[in-house]
Formats: sequence, structure tokens, C-alpha cells
Amino acid sequence: MIVEKLARELQIKPAQVNAVIQLLDEGASVPFIARYRKEQTQGLDDTQLRQFEQQLVYLRQLEQRRQTIIEAVEQQGKLSTSLRQQLLAVTTKNELEELYLPYKNQRRTRAQLAREAGLEGLLDALLRVSGQNTAQTPQHLAQQYISQHLDPKSGFSDPEKALEGAAAILHSRLSEHPTLTAALRNLLWRDAVLEVRVIKSKADNGAKFRDYFDYHEQIRRIPSHRALAILRGSNEGILRLKLVLAATDDRPERQIQQALELPTRGPYAAWVQIQKTLGWQKKLQPQLQKSLINQLREQAETEAIRVFGINLKQLLLAAPAGQKATLALDPGFRNGVKVAVVDATGKYVDQAVIYPHPPQQRWNEALSTLKQLCLKHSVALISIGNGTASRETEQLATELRTDPDLTSLVQVMVSEAGASIYSASELAAQEFPNLDVSIRGAVSIARRLQDPLSELVKIDPKAIGVGQYQHDVNQLHLAEHLKTIVEDCVNAVGVDLNTASAILLQYVSGITPVLAANIVTYRDQQGPFSSRSALKKVARLGPKAFEQAAGFLRIANAPNPLDSSAVHPEAYPLVEAISARQKRSIASLIGDTPALRNLNPGDYADAQFGIPTIKDILNELEKPGRDPRPEFISVCFAEGVNKLSDLQTDMKLQGVVTNVTNFGAFVDIGVHQDGLVHISQLANRFIQDPHEVVKPGDLVRVRVLEIDPGRKRIALTIKDY
Repeated sequence: MIVEKLARELQIKPAQVNAVIQLLDEGASVPFIARYRKEQTQGLDDTQLRQFEQQLVYLRQLEQRRQTIIEAVEQQGKLSTSLRQQLLAVTTKNELEELYLPYKNQRRTRAQLAREAGLEGLLDALLRVSGQNTAQTPQHLAQQYISQHLDPKSGFSDPEKALEGAAAILHSRLSEHPTLTAALRNLLWRDAVLEVRVIKSKADNGAKFRDYFDYHEQIRRIPSHRALAILRGSNEGILRLKLVLAATDDRPERQIQQALELPTRGPYAAWVQIQKTLGWQKKLQPQLQKSLINQLREQAETEAIRVFGINLKQLLLAAPAGQKATLALDPGFRNGVKVAVVDATGKYVDQAVIYPHPPQQRWNEALSTLKQLCLKHSVALISIGNGTASRETEQLATELRTDPDLTSLVQVMVSEAGASIYSASELAAQEFPNLDVSIRGAVSIARRLQDPLSELVKIDPKAIGVGQYQHDVNQLHLAEHLKTIVEDCVNAVGVDLNTASAILLQYVSGITPVLAANIVTYRDQQGPFSSRSALKKVARLGPKAFEQAAGFLRIANAPNPLDSSAVHPEAYPLVEAISARQKRSIASLIGDTPALRNLNPGDYADAQFGIPTIKDILNELEKPGRDPRPEFISVCFAEGVNKLSDLQTDMKLQGVVTNVTNFGAFVDIGVHQDGLVHISQLANRFIQDPHEVVKPGDLVRVRVLEIDPGRKRIALTIKDY
């Protein structure tokens, strides 16, 4: 069943499904499968495989839960053929739990008490059309039923109480009717409107939710960002939510009437019809409202997590400035600007604290200190954190570069999101036990300019600043998804085995945190790795881990040039065969594009290596170990535009995209407050997803549309710049 579902949902062949399931169950990682097992999967890429993996986990959990529920209901003696078929037919966890809801072990309800007292017979008599005594009222029938069938101590000896008990059973039947609830659920999701109102007493405290104080929209059309905002307002007790149909829409009651075949004539029909309405309004509608709002939440969370993942991926794969000595400036006023210097490999080498800004205003002294550090360590890059006093500190760096000895310096404003969290972390303490927390943060700012990926993996992705409503979504699902994003990015770029930190190594395919620590320990004790095969000497690193990891680990300037490439060791004999047939050394073949492109992959295909893998190998030999990330470009903020009050309407500026959401992109223009380019202002054409046009880290030219100092909002446009 799972194979067919995956094939249908992902639009792939059953043979591909079986192959991927087998590889995953054998312990292969998605990056490994995507890169080195293309023949088995028939070319599925990492995005398809991640979707496959997630859906496989979901379907397996669904099937496990389905069997648990079937067994539980069967033990209660309530598993009818119809219910079994419905349980087997549902395709989501929500629908499954909805069917199971009436059979869960829960507190005894009014309906259960009424059933135990024997009032099911009274309800059946009330619902019976034929054989009714037209002279009787529901109260007369109830009194007669009590005297004939009920224990005086049942708690339902009064006719009105007996009728209340019968009504409770009827309402229970409505909510437990699987076909009916499914139909009504679909109806509400398709046509119902979510009405949002502010709780009047909370209006003053909930100003941030004022866009939703009087708001309504079809529930199925509410985009994820609005849904999460509304749900946050509800959770904080500011907003009240209600799911409604048009006042004239009688479809729910008509469907109830039809499903339960309720009488419309006879002496009890009026009572039955009233209870039908009450059952819908008081029981079934609130139950479905809760379920559908949960569905809205799940969909919104899924979309928010997806967008977060896209942004994180773009940020991790941002262009590295490269292996150059870097001076970092962590700006501040009263407490000074923290300065750290790292060498070309990212190793910390020096530090200082300068006070160029008020109240001290030791500008010239600061310039002198920075010049000395730059000359002493042959600094090529200046990395400036974008926090408080960043633009003022940028001016300092600009003036520093006017010095005849320092004109080649390149200065870059860098996001410092998460740097403070890293600096106070256990990892930072282990890495720099003798450094002040503030200097650790400056080191991080320097390193994330040199190589964003290597540094940002040390920080909880949720602290990097590219998500929205990230604390409102399922934290387990968010963490799992972001972890896969980091893994994909690390493996796409590859890792230098002799310089990578343990935290970076643990994201490599097949490498656990324990193995990562063992690799670093082995490297510290035995010296740098000279070959990939030496990995096999690392404690607890077995054949499977080696298979999964080796292709993603690089050894610069290794005796075997293939060890610095993405060619997997299992394919070394193939490359040697190509080399032998061409009567050339492997080293001479590497980089010889004309010769490599002249080779026919089909000439070397065999049972182990097909044409897709051979093509990958030949492409890799052209540019071994190539970095998939773009070339580095720095942004230049406008001089004299340092704060919100410096902005003017129609001002044209350069900025860098910091975050992308479903409704637009946020851009840093150097005023300590990101501006929003609404989705309608991103292009001169209709776009469905802002990611079609921009991504985090992009340099963009914008025009100021509107400034709202009170709400600290800036509206920007990219159109017609």
C-alpha cells in the first residue's frame, strides 16, 4: 500500500520507490543516495528524496497508528465492518484521529450515562415514525418509558431529565457518525469563513494584532503567515475565533437530516428537529471547528517550516569571501567596539577593544589601533556586525581604508544574528576557553564572512534570523527539517577533512557526533589525514560510515588527487581504468576539459557504474572539488543614511535581502530596521512566490515608498527602480 501511495503522490515509478526504500532502510543518507546511487533511483535528486523520506516516515507512522486504533476499537467490541473500511480508507492522521475520537478512553459523558441508564430505547421511540400515538407529547412518552424501563435510582427519573439524556445520545450519534462528520468537515473547509474578533478588554494590550481585530476570510484561503498571526493572537487571549457559514446556509442540517433519517412528521418531530439543530450548534460544529483550526495550524506550520528551510539553505550557501585574514568589528557605543582578528584559516590570532563613538569618542586612537592590527596580520577583509552602532563603525572602517597602506582592504557588513548566542554557548567555551564572550562573538562575525556555512552550522538555525513565527510552529518538526537542510548544504559543498570542526563534520553523510569527535581526536594525535582511506583507522568508523562519508570529505593537496575531489573511493578503479585507456596519468587528466569531454561515458559503463554516474565523474574531473556557491560580492550602503529619520520617500538605495516570506522580502538598507518589499512590489509581473525573484543574501536596489516611524515600518519597491 505504501509503495503505491508514494509512487502516486510523488509521480515516480514503483521500482524507484522500492529502490529508495531499500537504500534508506539500509542506512544510506539522502545526500549519498542523490549523488552516488543515481542508477538505482533513476536520477531522483536530493529535493525529491527529502520529500520521499518525509512522506515515507509519515505513511509508516500513519499505518502504525491505524493498526493501533483498529485493535483498540476491536477490543471494545465496536469495530463494525463499515468502521473498519472507513479506518482503512482515510489518508491523513487528522482524519484517523477524528474517526477514533468517540472510542477513546475519556471521561464519562452525559450520553454515556444516559446509555448506561437505558435511555437508548427512549430515543429510538422518539425517532420512530410508524406506530406513534399522536395524542402523546415527548414528555408523556418519557414518563411512560421511565415507569416501564428505568431504575428509579438512575438519575433520569424525571421526564425532562430523561429527554435531556435522550438528546445527549442523539447529539453523540451525530458526532460519531463517520460519513456525516467527513461530509460536514469537507463542507466547512470548502465554504466556511473564519471570523476573528478582538476581545474588547484585551484591545489595548493586543495592539500588534490590530490588523485582525475585525477580520474574516474563507478558512481554506488564509495564507500561512496570516494564519499563524491569528493563532498566536488567539493563544495569547487577544483574539476570538469562530468558524461560520452564511446564516441562510442550511446544508449542515439537511445533511444531518439525511444521514440519520430523522422524522419530519408525528408528535415528536418538533422535538427531534430542535435537538438536530442543537446537536449541530452545540456539539458537532464546535468539534469540527476545533479540528479544522488544527488543520489550518498544521498547514500553516508546514508552509512556514518550508519557507524557513528555503531561506536557511540560501543563507548557508551564501558566497564565501574566502581564505583571507579578516578583522571583525562587533559595534557598540558605551562598551566600545570589540575587535578580533582571524588568519586565513579562521584561526583566532588577536583582539582589541576600541572606543571611537560617544561617550568616549576616541576616534583617532581607534584608527591607529586598527591600522596596527591590519598591518601586523596582513588583513584583507573587514567584517562589521550589523547591530547597534554598525553604520557609525562602518564610517570608521571607510576612513581606515583611506590610509595609503590599507587601500586594498574590503569592508563588508555582516549579519550578526546568532553571534551572541554562539559566543555564550558551550561550544564557544570549548573552542575559546580563555576568550571573553564578547570577543568570541567578534570571531564568529569574522568567520561567517570567510565561510558562512562553516560558521553558521555552529548556531541553532532558529537563531539565525531568517524564519517567521518560528516559535509558533511544531518545534520538533522545525528542528528535524532544518537539520536536513544543514546536512544537504554541508554535503553539497563538501568538507575539508583536515580543517573542519567537529560540529561541521557531524553534518557529513554517515558521520555521527561521536564519529566527528573521534575524527578530530585522531587528527590532533596523528596529524593531518593524507588519504581518505586513513579514515578507516578512526575509532568506531566502520565500512558503512566510510561508504556514506568518504565522497563528501576533501583532502587538499593529497598524494592521490582524487582524494581532493567528489569522486567516491568506490569509483577510483573506474577512474584508473579511464586513465589507463587514455595512457595518461590521473593528475594530467584532471582539468583537461577538451580531453574529458571527448570521452564517451558509455564506453566505461558496467554493472556497477552506469552512464549517469560516469558523467558525474567526468564533470568532477574537469573541476575537482568545485564549490557550488556563488562568487562573493559586497553591498555598499548609502552614506549619510544611517537611521530611520534619514530616509525620504522615493530615495533610491542599495540593500541586502535578509529574509523572504510568502508575502514579500525584508531588506537591510543600513538603518537598523529592515524594510519590506511586498510581493506586489518585487517584479513588474505577477509572481506567486517571492523566492522566484529574490533569496536571502541577494544584493538589491530599492526605492523607498513609505516610512512609518511610529510603527518602525519601511515600505520599499524593486519595481521601476
